[in-house]
Amino acid sequence: MKNIGLILFDIDGVIRSVEESYRLSLKKTVYKFSGWEPSYLDIDSAKNEGIWNNDWDLSLELIKRFIKKGNLNLEIPSREKIIKCFEQFYFGGDPNKDSKYWYGFIKNEKLLVDKKFFDLLQRNGIIWGFVSGAESASAKFVLEKRLGLKSPPLISMGDAPDKPNPKGFIKLSKKLLGDKLGASNIPIAYVGDTIADINTVINAKKEIPYQKFISIGIAPPHLHLKSRLKERNSYETNLRNAGADLIINSINDLNDINFDQF
Repeated sequence: MKNIGLILFDIDGVIRSVEESYRLSLKKTVYKFSGWEPSYLDIDSAKNEGIWNNDWDLSLELIKRFIKKGNLNLEIPSREKIIKCFEQFYFGGDPNKDSKYWYGFIKNEKLLVDKKFFDLLQRNGIIWGFVSGAESASAKFVLEKRLGLKSPPLISMGDAPDKPNPKGFIKLSKKLLGDKLGASNIPIAYVGDTIADINTVINAKKEIPYQKFISIGIAPPHLHLKSRLKERNSYETNLRNAGADLIINSINDLNDINFDQF
């Protein structure tokens, strides 16, 4: 079948739920150094600033803000200490060792899709891959070991500058479609749950204006509870106002995507 489009996915909040893993690690890390545990609303609010894609950096930033706001006489930890603490909560073991030795919050993650989803995309003529700020060990764990994808196209932490810098997004697009992107190429979409993800596509459009890039936003899983409908609507409005071309309710909505509508 002729390829009709390329969809690249963020992983956290899109492919897997991270409320009880990455976000919980963030909360516990902030608490360890400040005595204050941020709520999901605190984290969402910071994420909506569009620059905090890295949870290590966001942990440090929230600690700094809490100390400044309360004019507290607390030592601001180094980034190295933040990373060490965060990784202990998240992996609960050496991320470079076999995942069977991990005992951290990563074991809490719920998958939001299955392998059949990607098989269907492929049958429908859609090429796919992943651009994520997650560590390589974490990204490969969910994609290869849990989803069963064989050597999935992936840009992870360290492979490119952090989002919203579009270099990683463009790099993988070129790898999958050929070095030259432009008007003659099929549309390229990116699915993410933060404003940083939306801004990544916007920045790619500025860099390669003749290529059709599509920004697709989805609210993170913790906002899909009925009790959080108001917060979800507000979150989706923020994504839309940031420049999202499409907001979807479920990742499975992409099975019927019409690239011609953009």
